[in-house]
Parts: sequence; structure tokens; C-alpha cells
Amino acid sequence: MTGVDNIILTASGINKSFKIGKNRLHVLNNLEFSMNIGELVALMGPSGSGKSTLLNIVGGLLEADDGYVGLDGYSYGKKKPLQLDSLRRNSIGWVFQNSNLLEHLNVLDNVAFALTLSGFSVEEARDKARSAIEQVGLIDRMAFYPQQLSGGQSQRVSVARAIAGDKSLLLADEPTGNLDSESGKALLRLFQSLCHDPSRPISLLMVTHDPLLATMADRILLLRDGRVISPGA
Repeated sequence: MTGVDNIILTASGINKSFKIGKNRLHVLNNLEFSMNIGELVALMGPSGSGKSTLLNIVGGLLEADDGYVGLDGYSYGKKKPLQLDSLRRNSIGWVFQNSNLLEHLNVLDNVAFALTLSGFSVEEARDKARSAIEQVGLIDRMAFYPQQLSGGQSQRVSVARAIAGDKSLLLADEPTGNLDSESGKALLRLFQSLCHDPSRPISLLMVTHDPLLATMADRILLLRDGRVISPGA
């Protein structure tokens, strides 16, 4: 998918530094990239190259020193728009290395609980949760509790929780870090199916250190010295 009309995410002129004692560490330096609707992008680079910092800026959790991020018609970066909280809640989903499921809730309620915090009624939340759980292939595990799930299944629940409510952008920070190689590949196949769903594709930006899993993405962005250095960025 190419063309301006298909671009969902743009980062332009992103700079970010952190003060460490009397010095300032420059992490991102005039960084630029864009993503298309339904694109699965792997973000790679050595430790300290700014991958997680970039993910947090894109996710609206961290302010940039300069530059902006454009998502779903909104721009944010150094200055946060009033709509940013709503944008984070309604458009952006997160998947982390740990699934962070609530042990006392079953699969359905783990996914629905996050939606109730976003303002959905219990009935609406459960309906949307069921739909998301079906998308990740765990409809027969809805009544299971986290301790009854494998590591791969737990991560699928975290993906369901992230996409529930029709999110348009998924941010994943080392989502396969605690999985064996086969479970990691299975999770990437799930990501592929979600991104390439013709009815409602999701865009996904994923930080990973695994070059084999990165090859399953549509595109790889390589960060070095705070910049995207790979072609086609």
C-alpha cells in the first residue's frame, strides 16, 4: 500500500535529548519516517539507538524536544493537543514483552476491563472484547485464567486487549522477548494477519532485536545514532 492517501503515521524532525548530570545525551536527531495503513514495520538498532524512546513519542507518552508526529489527522510532539488523551485511548494500542494480565480475571474480562476504563459500558466492553479475542484465535479460551494459558496464548490476549475498540495503530516493544522461537513466529503471523486484513487493517510498529522475526515484517527501519538509516524510510 503506497501513496499519500494511505499514510497513517508520520514523524518529522523528531529530536529528543536527556540531561544526565551536566551533560545532555542526544537520543533522536532530526528523525523522519512514515507508515502506511496496514503496514507492519520492524524497528531495529543497537541498544541505546533510541528505539523505545521513539516508540514512546509516537505513543504520546513522551514529548519530543522538536518535531511532530502525525496520526489520524492529529499532530503532537513538543506540544500536546487537547485531544491527545482521547487519541491514545481510542487509536493506539500497546503490546509489551510481558503480557501483564490480571491474574484474578479470565481472558474475556482482562480484555474488557481495559475498555471499561476508556468509558465503554460493561456490555459494550464485553462485545468488543469478544470480537478482539476472536481475531486473535482464542475464542475457546475466553473463560480461562492467565495461569491456564501458555506464554504464546498470554501474549495473544495482550494483543486482543491492545486492538479492542478498533485501534488503528499498534505499538509493540519486544513483544516476543519472553517467547520461544516457534511462539514468536506464531505471534508475528498473527500480526501479519491483523495488518493485512482487507476489511480493517491495523498498522503496527514493532521494536525487536530478532533479525529473523524482523524479516516477517513488511519493512525494517534501522536506527543508528538517533536517525533512520535504512532505505525506504
